[in-house]
Amino acid sequence: MTVVLDHTAGRPRHPEKAHRPDTPMLRKPDWIRVRAPVSKGYAATHAIVRQNGLHTVCEEAGCPNIGECWDKKHATFMILGDTCTRACAFCNVKTGLPGALDPGEPVHVAEATAKLGLAHVVITSVDRDDLDDGGAGHFAKTITAIRERCTGTTIEVLTPDFLRKDGAMEQVVSARPDVFNHNLETVPSLYLTVRPGARYFASLRLLQRVKEIDRTMFTKSGIMVGLGEERNEVLQVMDDLRSAGVDFLTIGQYLQPTRKHHPVMRFVPPDEFESLKTVAFAKGFLMVSSSPLTRSSHHAGEDFARLKAARAATPAT
Repeated sequence: MTVVLDHTAGRPRHPEKAHRPDTPMLRKPDWIRVRAPVSKGYAATHAIVRQNGLHTVCEEAGCPNIGECWDKKHATFMILGDTCTRACAFCNVKTGLPGALDPGEPVHVAEATAKLGLAHVVITSVDRDDLDDGGAGHFAKTITAIRERCTGTTIEVLTPDFLRKDGAMEQVVSARPDVFNHNLETVPSLYLTVRPGARYFASLRLLQRVKEIDRTMFTKSGIMVGLGEERNEVLQVMDDLRSAGVDFLTIGQYLQPTRKHHPVMRFVPPDEFESLKTVAFAKGFLMVSSSPLTRSSHHAGEDFARLKAARAATPAT
């Protein structure tokens, strides 16, 4: 039996999964392998994150790109603590009852952004269903703190769905991030097994509402493949996102964190990712990132520049 512990407390990192039977873990193909993070840039980024007492999704979710990104001092900050109130079958972030919010966190994120010299910063979070606003106000405070400390930095947020939290999303939009990202994660037919705490059409509606409030704000969403979805289901998700006015789509390979998590049903080869990218552009997305190692914040700064250029080159409707 495989039980991953939270070594700071000696408890299972995923208590809701601890008694599940182990699932097989497929051997990764050559195209999905990455080098261990050992560079000086990685060490410098690690030091700045620790000095400011921050969490990153790069570490908490076990991102395979952490070595590449941190070597360039590109870190994705995870606010609202390190413990999630949901228990998605794909995610490696710790689950349980979260602690109180850190009121100094927005300023600490802004300070770390300045120290890293980030031209584009990505802010994400755990789900906080225990909070009246789902943490939306904390997102807004973080955006404001970064704007005050780093006037030239563009800001991308990757938010929870704020399910049943009236007015939450509007708080984040009113703080005017440059990109509003919310991931659908997978196709509707897999939500009950992969993302049981969420609702597909609620997530889709959230993205649509962002555009209704501010049509100039860039919106972004992403999905994983290899969870057992069919290609026609992925194409339908693309159509749904375009109907909601989403500008930017990311598609990446699902990687199983432990034997207690949802198994990888298939490693999708690189040529299929290229095919999906071609189809997505044809459907009207301004920007598409589709590859085995694509993640929401991977190359986010460079992709944001391409996204702005694509909009500028598109005739106004």
